[in-house]
Amino acid sequence: MGIPPKVVNAKPTTIDVAPSHSADIILARQPGRAPLLRQSVIVIGSSTGGTEALRALLTVLPEGMPPILVAQHMPEMFTKSFAARLDSLCKLRVKEAEDNERLQANTVYIAPGHSHLLLQAVPALGLVSSLNAGPPVNRHRPSVDVLFRSAANVAGKNCIGIILTGMGRDGASGMLELKQAGAYNIAQDEASCVVFGMPKEAIAQGGTHEVLPLTSIAARLQALVQQRPPQS
Repeated sequence: MGIPPKVVNAKPTTIDVAPSHSADIILARQPGRAPLLRQSVIVIGSSTGGTEALRALLTVLPEGMPPILVAQHMPEMFTKSFAARLDSLCKLRVKEAEDNERLQANTVYIAPGHSHLLLQAVPALGLVSSLNAGPPVNRHRPSVDVLFRSAANVAGKNCIGIILTGMGRDGASGMLELKQAGAYNIAQDEASCVVFGMPKEAIAQGGTHEVLPLTSIAARLQALVQQRPPQS
């Protein structure tokens, strides 16, 4: 009779899952705060499918637009070249955002892949970009929620928010905060999205005013810029 094999109790395999922080870990919400400056701004959030959606949107925008800040989920080695590619195609200037940079009209600022992009108001300068290398929010850095919250805190009713195609829920809470601060918000519709995740969550939370196909957003954005002059 043979000797039975020795039984080894293997430890169960564990998978480390990164915590999903909210925007609170980067900046506090400031509801009810009046806009610090009379300057318009547009903020855009996107993820899966967003590079082509941004190309389709930004290449048809004319001059005469306020500063546009973009948080696109993208590794840091690609954001600079992505901004350069868009700059070669657009009437507007497109660049990777820098820290403490005064924001200019007719310019699009792409969040670098290593940092959150925030909007700040500096009385002597106006609206200024700020980069924050803090923890990922909704497991993303840059996070759309961080950009949207900063715009809600600083720009409020002088802001237009847009959420484009993307997986997950990043940007949904921030878009609701924008709406509550007086901003006007647009979500890309399901039919034109590669992934109807982020827009769907923003709509479900009640943070949007309109849901439009991608091909209609640029014209609507131009109309809104003309209809909604900056308010003190």
